[in-house]
Amino acid sequence: MTRRIVVTGAGSGIGAAVTALLRAEGDRVIGVDLRGADVVADLSTPAGRTEAAEAAARTAGGVVDAVVACAGTAVPGEAMVTVNYFGVTEFVTALRPALAASPAPRAVVIGSISGTQPADPAVVAACLAGDEQRALVHARAALADGREAELYPSSKSALAQWARRTAVTEAWAGAGIPLNVVAPGVVRTPMSARFFDDPVMRQTMDAAVPMPLNGYMEPEVIARAVAFLASVENSHITGQVLYTDGGAEATLRGPSVF
Repeated sequence: MTRRIVVTGAGSGIGAAVTALLRAEGDRVIGVDLRGADVVADLSTPAGRTEAAEAAARTAGGVVDAVVACAGTAVPGEAMVTVNYFGVTEFVTALRPALAASPAPRAVVIGSISGTQPADPAVVAACLAGDEQRALVHARAALADGREAELYPSSKSALAQWARRTAVTEAWAGAGIPLNVVAPGVVRTPMSARFFDDPVMRQTMDAAVPMPLNGYMEPEVIARAVAFLASVENSHITGQVLYTDGGAEATLRGPSVF
């Protein structure tokens, strides 16, 4: 059975790997990206998210079997709020009716091991309250104070918390829609290339994200985890954050967190 799967950030990195794998398995993938995709959209704005979801659902014929939200940025700035959090949650939520029309709907969002690291509580709280403008005010304050390193963890922490609380609601679990997070460690993508090119940044990265099992990974590793969670076979896994990180989360947080 050919499944209709919407993938954001389909043009590069993890999104491109997910798209390639799903298409190789025979699925029909509707890619969403800033350029060169089936649906060209800017997920940094409320209007862009709504228009993208409507276009994706329309392209899929009104029924979406799975959505995989990969679009995001690691460049410090407001987009860490507008794209990494609201560009995911609002887009996925807007597709919920089309997912509910599928006999086996699935939703997967891309988080990060960084979501376990120090974050700005005000940014996280504003995101979870659905207040984008307040989240941006706090994000700008963090940037002005030199706390830009807190923004990416903030966006990914908020995203994981949103997914866990949303997954078990009547609108999602009650409608038979599993919603999960895949949280990568260090992945070799164009977005992370700058970390590998700078020896000091690479040393800092290795200390922040120790990966005892097989080290850095290619995006295809994440794609395989996503493919299972988005598959028909995943009937009962929901509200989970799957750390696909070479053991980084277990190393950093230890055995008492489970």
